[in-house]
Amino acid sequence: MATSVDQTSVSQNNTESSLNPGHGAQYDKGVVRVAFLLVTSLFFLWGLSYGLLDVLNKHFQETLNVSHAQSGLLQTAYFGAYFLWALPASYLMEKAGYKVGIILGLTLYALGALLFIPATSVASFSFFLFALFVIASGLGCLETAANPYVTVLGPHEGAARRINLSQSFNGLGQFIGPLIGGAFFFQGDQAQEAASASDSVQLVYIVIAVIVVLVAAMFWRTPLPDIRSDATDEPEHHVVLTQQKHFIGAVVSQFFYIAAQVGVGAFFINFVVSRSAEITSQEGAYLLSVAMLLLLVGRFSGTALLLKVAPGKLLGIYGAVNTLLVLVAVFVPSSTVSIGALLGVFFFMSIMFPTNFALGLNGLGDKTKRAASFLIMAIVGGAIAPFCMGWLSDQFSIEVAFLIPAGCFAIVTWYGFIGSRLRPVSTASR
Repeated sequence: MATSVDQTSVSQNNTESSLNPGHGAQYDKGVVRVAFLLVTSLFFLWGLSYGLLDVLNKHFQETLNVSHAQSGLLQTAYFGAYFLWALPASYLMEKAGYKVGIILGLTLYALGALLFIPATSVASFSFFLFALFVIASGLGCLETAANPYVTVLGPHEGAARRINLSQSFNGLGQFIGPLIGGAFFFQGDQAQEAASASDSVQLVYIVIAVIVVLVAAMFWRTPLPDIRSDATDEPEHHVVLTQQKHFIGAVVSQFFYIAAQVGVGAFFINFVVSRSAEITSQEGAYLLSVAMLLLLVGRFSGTALLLKVAPGKLLGIYGAVNTLLVLVAVFVPSSTVSIGALLGVFFFMSIMFPTNFALGLNGLGDKTKRAASFLIMAIVGGAIAPFCMGWLSDQFSIEVAFLIPAGCFAIVTWYGFIGSRLRPVSTASR
C-alpha cells in the first residue's frame, strides 16, 4: 500500500476527500462523478496546448526564420519536460495524493503561458522554448496524475473505456487548438508582419493562463476521492514492475507511439503545403484541425468499439492500418490521396495512447502510480522524433522524414497483438 496522507491535514486544507483510501468503485457515485468530470477537464486543457504546439512549428519557421530541424526543438523542449517531471510528480503524489500533483501541474501550466509575454517582447526562439518547457512541466504533472486516476475511478473492467472517454476531450482540445492557431498565428497570408503575429500568440496564451488559474481554483475548493492504491487484490504480495512483460512492452510501445504522433502532428502542415502548392500555411493549420476532429471522432467511436473488441486486438488493428496509411501518404504521387491518407492516420491514432496506457497498468496493484510515471516518461519519444524528422526533411525531403512514423506504428502493432498479453503476475513478499 502506498503511503497514506495525514487525514487531519487533508481535512484542514480541503485537499482530498477523507473517505478511506481504496478503489474508486467503493466511493459515493456522486463524489466519483464530480471527480471524473473535473479530471476530464484536464485532458481538454493539455489537448489544447498540444494542438497549438503543432501550429507554432510552422509559425516560428515563418516569423523567426528557423529551419525544420530547429522548429522540431519545440517538441524536444515540450516532451523532454514530460520525461524529467514524470518520476518527481509520481513521488509527490505517493506522499501527498493526486490532487496536490494536479494543482502543481496547473500552476506550472499557467506560469509557462504567462512567460509568452516576455518571450514575445524579446522575440527570442530560445525564450519560447523555455516557456513551452515550463508549460509541459505542468502538463507532465497533470498527465502523471490524471491518466492513472481515471483508470481507478471505478471497476477494473471499465478502466480502458474510462480513459478513452476522458482522452476524447483531449481530442476536442487538440481539434480546437489548430483552429485558434490558424486564426491568430497566420491571419491570412505570410506577408503579415511578424510582430503582429507574435502579439496574437501572446494574447492566446494570456487567455489560456487565466482559464488554467480558474480551473486550479476549482480543484483547490473541491474534495476528491483519495485513492492511493489498487492493491487490495494482492494483500500479501506486491508487484515487481521489472517482471511485468506487458508493462515493459507498454513503455516501449508508448515511446514509439508518441514519437509517431508528435512527429506526424509537428510536420503535418509542412507535408500538406509541400504536396499541394495551392494550400497555404493557414489552410494547412485548418486541415490540421480537421485531422484532430478525426482523432476526436475516433476516440468516441473507439470507446464504443472497446465494448465489443478486446483492447489489445483493437490497438494492433489500428497500428497496422496506420503503418499502411503513412506508407500510402509517402509513396502515392497524388496529393489528394497522400493528404487524405495522412488525415486518416489521425483517426486510427485515436485510441492508441489511452489503450496502451490502460493495458500497461493492468494488474499492477500498488505499483500503479509508479508504473504510470514510467509510461509518462515514455512520452520522451515525442522529444526525439520531431528533431530527427526535421533533419531528414532539411537534408532530403518531408516524405523521407515520414518513414519514421511508419516504423513506429509497426512497433505499436506488435504490442497490440503480442506484447500486451497479460502474463502471470510475478510477486515478492512484502
